[in-house]
Parts: sequence; structure tokens; C-alpha cells
Amino acid sequence: MSHLSSPPQKHKGEHKGHGLPRGSDRGSSSRDKDRSVTVSSSVPMPAGGKGSRTNCSQATPQKVPNRLINEKSPYLLQHAYNPVDWYPWGQEAFDKARKENKPIFLSVGYSTCHWCHMMEEESFQNEEISRLLNEDFVSVKVDREERPDVDKVYMTFVQATSSGGGWPMSVWLTPNLQPFVGGTYFPPEDGLTRVGFRTVLQRIREQWKQNKNALLENSQRVTTALLARSEISMGDRQLPPSAATMNSRCFQQLDEGYDEEYGGFAEAPKFPTPVILSFLFSYWLSHRLTQDGSRAQQMALHTLKMMANGGIRDHVGQGFHRYSTDRQWHVPHFEKMLYDQAQLAVAYSQAFQISGDEFYSDVAKGILQYVARNLSHRSGGFYSAEDADSPPEQGRRPKEGAFYVWTVKEVQQLLPEPVPGATEPLTSGQLLMKHYGLTEAGNISSSQDPKGELQGQNVLTVRYSLELTAARFGLDVEAVRTLLNTGLEKLFQARKHRPKPHLDSKTLAAWNGLMVSGYAVTGAVLGLERLISYAINGAKFLKRHMFDVASGRLMRTCYAGSGATVEHSNPPCWGFLEDYAFVVRGLLDLYEATQESAWLEWALRLQDTQDRLFWDSQGGGYFCSEAELGAGLPLRLKDDQDGAEPSANSVSAHNLLRLHGFTGHKDWMDKCVCLLTAFSERMRRVPVALPEMVRALSAHQQTLKQIVICGDPQAKDTKALLQCVHSIYMPNKVLILADGDPSSFLSRQLPFLSTLRRLDDRATAYVCENQACSLPITEPCELRKLLHP
Repeated sequence: MSHLSSPPQKHKGEHKGHGLPRGSDRGSSSRDKDRSVTVSSSVPMPAGGKGSRTNCSQATPQKVPNRLINEKSPYLLQHAYNPVDWYPWGQEAFDKARKENKPIFLSVGYSTCHWCHMMEEESFQNEEISRLLNEDFVSVKVDREERPDVDKVYMTFVQATSSGGGWPMSVWLTPNLQPFVGGTYFPPEDGLTRVGFRTVLQRIREQWKQNKNALLENSQRVTTALLARSEISMGDRQLPPSAATMNSRCFQQLDEGYDEEYGGFAEAPKFPTPVILSFLFSYWLSHRLTQDGSRAQQMALHTLKMMANGGIRDHVGQGFHRYSTDRQWHVPHFEKMLYDQAQLAVAYSQAFQISGDEFYSDVAKGILQYVARNLSHRSGGFYSAEDADSPPEQGRRPKEGAFYVWTVKEVQQLLPEPVPGATEPLTSGQLLMKHYGLTEAGNISSSQDPKGELQGQNVLTVRYSLELTAARFGLDVEAVRTLLNTGLEKLFQARKHRPKPHLDSKTLAAWNGLMVSGYAVTGAVLGLERLISYAINGAKFLKRHMFDVASGRLMRTCYAGSGATVEHSNPPCWGFLEDYAFVVRGLLDLYEATQESAWLEWALRLQDTQDRLFWDSQGGGYFCSEAELGAGLPLRLKDDQDGAEPSANSVSAHNLLRLHGFTGHKDWMDKCVCLLTAFSERMRRVPVALPEMVRALSAHQQTLKQIVICGDPQAKDTKALLQCVHSIYMPNKVLILADGDPSSFLSRQLPFLSTLRRLDDRATAYVCENQACSLPITEPCELRKLLHP
């Protein structure tokens, strides 16, 4: 199956029964399938078919831009010179549709989406197709990353009425915003097994003219059914389900889908799913003495190792690509997303805590090095993504993966030096090619490259251990390590001269929150202050550029201006639930890494705002969007899937528990119980769809530990105790520094802190649980024994 030049087929098991959570499962939280070929309708409509790169007419860009030229989104600006009369999402478009009695064509995508580029090139730059759209429809463009609420609502419709979903998403709406036909990528013209976009437009036009009332009635019926189906509430339930039962079921479902040989879950395509790995580590911790516990640990560590050795990891420039098109993690879809880097840095740091193997800490450091170099704003924030596509040479048409792949000839020319001491004639290039599996014919199979764009090209993927490569040529292991690292550095320097992939320089609060966690957690685990400083700068950027002090609200987006400046849309795009949940998590992680209570105070304030804007006081849990922001949308949803990103409700459940641990405020514990109860039915039915929430359920029912360190923050003995805590994998805890000041923020929240004393004037640790604290501990080794028996 190729994700390089044809759209993917439907993933098996998706949205059904025990389908594993993959980013593509829910349009609401991820983008693993940025192209799919389904079409759905509340009335009989043509089915979309499989797309490919066809010789479509390509109009030269108009000199006169459309309305999108006034937008800030990199994705909308990509379409600003289309001949399509695009409108941004807003009242002007809706009024025009009502006034002229035309259906709305809604096109949703994002700036680094390969098949969004294809549909633009094939259809939206096509003069004749654009004329059809302009005459008979009101065309609206939405960046799904700016407006996840719009994306979630209509992706729910597409997924409910067809066999899948993905991006670009194409949905036809009534002037009142009710969906009646939906699909994803459409090729421009009909093929043997597919209906083209032009034909779909013509048929919808005729249906609208001849059967409009039937369309409207069916649309209303589908919307009503979706409302009922998507409702998540406590109902008459009083308590959430048993954590032990949910844990066991979730583990069993993951075990059934596990790939013993290559790691990961299910068949190709394969996605990095940090929420699953995080669940497996937590499961191992609470079942360490059982066979299932050992199995969970092995599954997670093996998956992380295979991913890091595979082509899904960029061995030259570090960081991870979006997903693998095969089960071996070999040929990726080359797009790089900020949210993947953030979560995977944490996952590899946790693997290091658990295993002590520096392989994992090296991978984590590599990820963060990539983010610092490629995805960091000068003022501290983090950009969204790098595209999969780039021109092979200046002036050439972009191709997927062009920046990342290598021919044997290129490597031989870059690394011609002979390797001394080898048992046979050997150059540095030959050594690297052997270790990373490069071949003269290229190591990408034709089935993964049906259009022949990658013939003779290679994706670097580790084929042998260092020991085996060294033995093969009679070399010392450390010598091989040095030679390979030197070779990769030369490839990295050479790659700098290639045309770079498009950078989506949009900054999203939610993904920046995840990245603050990535740097804070990894920096704390590895004891690296320079990584923690990136987390601090990221949080400062959020507070300076994405927080409205007067209202206490977060902004969803801001954009890189010239130099180090930051720009905002007018009016600003306000934050959604995931922005608050992920930023609060980042701030809590940053407090534990720095012991600076200002971050904790800001987290509390943001949680208060989140509760005010999104909490469902009737049904429990949080809505994804503010009621006012989503005015006019047919649904107000609660995200119920941990996919490429965790559900904001799952993260909020953890946040509420931690905030209760930091403050003792009962209201947050009560909210956590209500939230977990509201999602009870979803967890019972498909626990594997919510592994992050199952983790929160376990943390709630096991109770969090409060680890209190009494000491001077700058003293060596205090730092030694803090580092001891950070070195241990212990997700269900809060780490508190009590500096002896009774007027400090935390002392005011937790009065019992003032009763804890230093022993013999040394930094002293206490482990507290259920309002009872351990005896005082001053030695890191004793603390380690208590925390990790």
C-alpha cells in the first residue's frame, strides 16, 4: 500500500468494535489519514474512487487573489490565488448561501497535507471545475488546525455515513450548515472505478435543483441521529467503572493486535501511538510481578526500539515522520508533526527511566534537537509541522520525500574515504549503506511507489546492530559508531543544500502545551537544564503571545511574522478545550521540572477558565468548543478518542487529579469523577479507544502520591532528592517543593506542608498518601527504595 502517490484504503477495524486508536480514527484529534477516498451522503450519491496523480489542467495562478489573501493561516494562503471564489469560514459566506439559495461546499485540510496539495493542483486550480464551484456553490476553506471544532463536527458526519474519513475533507452543507453529502479526496475526472470531482459537483447541483426538500429532510434526520449517537453524559450512573477491569480489557485488546516481529499494532499503515505506549508503561508498573506486566513492558519497549531503527525516524536530521506505510516502519509518510515529536520525546524518556538503556534517552534528545533546530520560533514558541513534499531540485515540481531519500551514488560521493582496519576494502559510504540498508536499485518497493517517483532512492533504516556491522567487517564497535555518526553528519550537511520542505509556521497553543511537556519531562528525567530552558521559553511564549490577561482566555493560534515578530488574526481565534488541557498539562510538568510555583499558579487559573467555558454541568465532562464559538454548528461534541493526540477529556482527567494533589481543592476531584463517569459507557465498550482515560481512571482509583521535598531549591542535597524522583518512572504522583515559607503559594493551598520539617537541617523528603506521610528521608538511595521497591 502506498501513501506516496495514491490515497490509503480504509484501515481495518476503524470506528468499529475493538479498532485500535489510530490518529485517523477520529477526524477530531488527528490527521493520520490526510487523504482518503470515501464519499458519504444522507441521500444516494456517487462514490469517490481511488485517486492518483493525473495530467489535469493546471491553470497558472491568477494575478488577482481571492478573499483568502487576507487570512493568516498558511493553509488558507496556499489557496489565495486559486480561481475558486473561496470564502473563509464565517457569516459572509453563510449569508451569501442563504441569499442566493446555494449549497455550501466546505473543503477542510491543512498546509502540510499531501493530498490536499493534490486536490488543489488537480481541481481547485482547474478553471472549468472552479467555474462550476463559483456558479452553483458557495465555497468555504477551513484550516482544520485553526478550527478543530468545524473539522470535528463534519468529520463525525463523514465517518458516520461512510466507511472512513480523512483530509482533504469535502462536505456539502445546506445554507443552515447542515451536512448532506460528505467525502474526502476526489480526483478531478471519472475513472474506471471512481467518480471524479467534476461529476460529483454536477450531480449535487442537479439534486439541489430537483430534490432540495428531500435533501434538507434527510440532512435533518442524519443530524438528529448524530446528536443522539454522539451524546456523552453521566446519565443515571453515579460512579465510573472498575479501573482493574478496564485496564485488563484494554491490555487484552492491545495484546491481540500486537505485531510480535516489528512492534506496533495491527497491519500497515503503522502509526506512532504514544497514548498506547504510555498506557502499557502504566500497566507494567501496576502489574510488575505478573506475566502480563512483563509483556506490556516488552511490547512498549520493542515498539519504541523498532520505530527508532526504522525509516519513520529521520536518521540524518532526527525527529519522526507521521507514520509508516508498511509494517516494518520502513517507508514513511514524510510529514513531520510537532505533536508527534512532543509525545514521542516523553515516551522515549519514560522508556529510559524504565529500562536504563541510553538508546532511548539518545532518541529523546535527538527529537528535541530536531524541534529546537527546525520547529522553534526565535521568541520561544514552536511551529506546527514540516511538509512531506519538497522539490527534488530548485524549480522542479515537489515530490513526497524528496528531501529525505538518498541514492547509492550520492552516498558514495559524499563518503569516499577508506575505512582503516577493515577485513576487506571498504569506504565510509559502503559501511553506512550496509548498516542502513541502502541498495543500488533503491530500497523502496514498487508497491509503495506506483508512480515511480522514488525509483533508485533509499530510506535509511537500521538493518543490523552495531555489533553485527562491526563483526561483518572486523571492526571495533566504537569505531563503527564513530564512522556512522560522522557519515550521517556529512549527509546532514549535504542535505542542507536541498530545497527544504514547506514549514507550517503557525503556532497552536495545544501543540505548544504538548511540546512544553516534551522538553520539561525529558529535561527533568535526564537532568538537562538546557532542555528545561526550552520548556520555560515555550511557556513564556504562550503567556506573552497566546494569553489574554483580561479575560483569562487562551488564543488558539498565532503566526510567525517577519524577524522574531508574532502576528494574530483579527479577531483572534480563541482557544478550544485541547488548548487549555494540553497547556495545563505542560505547565504542571514544567512546575515539577523547575519547582517555580508561578507555572502552577497559571495552570490553576487556566483550569478555572476551562471549567467556565467548556464544562458540561448537566452531563459531566468537557465540550470541545465554547458554546458561543460554535454558534450555528449542528453539533457540540465531546472528543472520545485517544488517537494521534490524546483526547482533551482524557488529559483533563489527569490534570484535575494532579491539581487536586497540588491544592487539595475537592471541586477538582469531584469534576474528575464526573468526567470519568460520563465516559463510562465508551470505556466499557471500547477501552482501547481511550487508553489515556483508562490510565486516568487507574490513577484516580489508586490515589496519587504527594512527594514533598523540604529544602532550599538551590542546595545540592535538595537537587539530589529531586533528581532521584525524576529518575523513577512514577506517573501517578505530584512532586512538591516546600521551601519553608508559610506564605508561599503551595503552603497556602496545602497547610499540612508547614508541619513538615527538615531533618538535621538537611533536605528531607516525605511521601504522602491519603493524608498520611512517611517518615522523613534524607538519602536519595532510601527515597528510591521507598518509591521503587
